Amino acid sequence: MEFIDPRLEAFASKYSNPESELLQQINRSTQVEVLKPRMLSGHLQGQFLSMISKLHQPARILEIGTYTGYSALCLVEGLQWDGDLHTIEVNDELEQRIRNHFDAHKRCHSLHLHVGAASDIIDELEGTWDLVFIDADKENYAGYFEQLKDRMNPGGLILADNVLWSGKVLDNPSTYDAETAGLVRYLDRVQAHPEYDTLLLPLRDGISMARYSGKD
Repeated sequence: MEFIDPRLEAFASKYSNPESELLQQINRSTQVEVLKPRMLSGHLQGQFLSMISKLHQPARILEIGTYTGYSALCLVEGLQWDGDLHTIEVNDELEQRIRNHFDAHKRCHSLHLHVGAASDIIDELEGTWDLVFIDADKENYAGYFEQLKDRMNPGGLILADNVLWSGKVLDNPSTYDAETAGLVRYLDRVQAHPEYDTLLLPLRDGISMARYSGKD
């Protein structure tokens, strides 16, 4: 299932900021050399992440699911100069590729890669967050939200990718696989939380936005 008519995506990309040379290189090498290149955020979604980060100007970003580093390098574009972006990747075979990409970026001092199970690493990282991007194992999205919901700064944003899951969320719930069920469970839990404002954008494969209003 295509996310959007390729002609419309090309038109939208034409009127969006172009990829940097480094992002173009990551895009090309991922498509050719890495399994499941469909997991890459890509140009249009990457520029959306960059724009959100630039508007929000976070001091601390957490990304769950690094893949080859494309989305992290988009998110870091709005990070405060003395801020930090922590990103977690479970696949250790991608570690050196990611580090090479990060080392080639001018903000390499702000990028911190952690390799391992996200549920463990999240609890090991101290402090609160201004911006979180979840793009990992779909069945565990709700669990990540539970770990993070009280660790967001007021006005903090949690973005979750692939929440439309190629339209599978429209199927009969009795036929959901574990990933689809996990995504819907996440969406239900976030929307029901009284301290979060929610918006689901049909961008690419769906991005959920949840803003933490803070405790009264």
